[in-house]
Amino acid sequence: MIRTIARGGARVGASRAWRTLVLVLPGLWVGTVVLWEVLHPTGAQLIQLLAAAPAIACAGTGRRSCVLLGGMCAVFALVPIGSAGRDESIGTRFGTFAAILAVVIASYLTAGRRARLQRELESAHAIADAAQAVVLRPLPPRLDGLALAAGQLSASRGAAVGGDLYEVMATTHGVRVVMGDVRGHGLAAVGTVAALLGSFRDAAHDEAKFADVLRRLERALDRHLRERSRHEHPAATDKDPQSPVAEDFVTVLLLEIREDGEVHALNCGHPWPYLLTPGRAKPFAQAEPLPPLGLFPLPTELPAMDCGQLQPGEALFLYTDGAEDARDGTGRFFPLPAALTEAAKADPVSPRDVLRDVFAGLQRHTAGSTSDDIAILVLRNDRSALGAPLGARGTARQATTDPQPTTNL
Repeated sequence: MIRTIARGGARVGASRAWRTLVLVLPGLWVGTVVLWEVLHPTGAQLIQLLAAAPAIACAGTGRRSCVLLGGMCAVFALVPIGSAGRDESIGTRFGTFAAILAVVIASYLTAGRRARLQRELESAHAIADAAQAVVLRPLPPRLDGLALAAGQLSASRGAAVGGDLYEVMATTHGVRVVMGDVRGHGLAAVGTVAALLGSFRDAAHDEAKFADVLRRLERALDRHLRERSRHEHPAATDKDPQSPVAEDFVTVLLLEIREDGEVHALNCGHPWPYLLTPGRAKPFAQAEPLPPLGLFPLPTELPAMDCGQLQPGEALFLYTDGAEDARDGTGRFFPLPAALTEAAKADPVSPRDVLRDVFAGLQRHTAGSTSDDIAILVLRNDRSALGAPLGARGTARQATTDPQPTTNL
């Protein structure tokens, strides 16, 4: 599974160029000052500028370089250079020497503090990565006859998890899939993602009726929003229209893929997936979705939609609306259908290649800066054909009854 998406090779090249510059800059600085003193014996004296060299070395190369270069600069300050340097009094040269030593000591202490902060930051990143892997855990490349690839691009700088969620579970009722998009992004959205994924991972196994999985998600969201409201604004009530969570909602798409490839869906305001075949991408279903979770209660009757059969070799492309809404500098939307058609040329369609190509296209289109979280999940049916197609392709229809439990082999 692809957890994070690289922002491009340009930043790597720029980082290497910067490291090279800070390595050679202190030596160039010292050489330039000394050369000036030698070639302009009667001109302005620049020996005091040597005090900047250890500070530059400390900022770019570390504490040891700071001390070595600072000692060398202090010696240059005490030794007369050129005729003008020999005319300087010992007091002036000693003052320059003391100033350079003061800069060396201050830079040394500052570099030590920076090194400690860097270690703490690296430790915090390691802990955050472990926590993020628990919330949005990696998916296996294969699960119950399906090939999988998934990735997440967070709009929050430095985060691997945002307001989007996905999970795939192999259960006795079929392979159950969730793809969702929490309103907004940041830490509050991550908390909602964690609550919903925790509920789905239990409900996918526990609930025989597919519709009951969605009802469990609705109850988990309602409970999470109430708790968050009491924590953030104790004076606000659950039904207070001024409550900070009064308008929070989540779009959710649930899929159940049976052993024979039959797909049932429950959609609450989420984009329908695309069906991918070699060189072609088209909407998998076109039914009107339910409202997003959190805005209105679910209806009493909640029949799943029969979307037909996912044939062996066919793939589904699930995504959040950040992929469609991504814009370039001129305001043009990302051409997702065209990008999918281009990415799905292989036979059979490769989920990892589709994921990689679409993310690469998104980064080129947005110049590496997205305004919304983007999550993508691609799954391909690698099972053997078990029967004729069920239902018309591309037009979802209501199932008359909830699908009965089946056992995956």
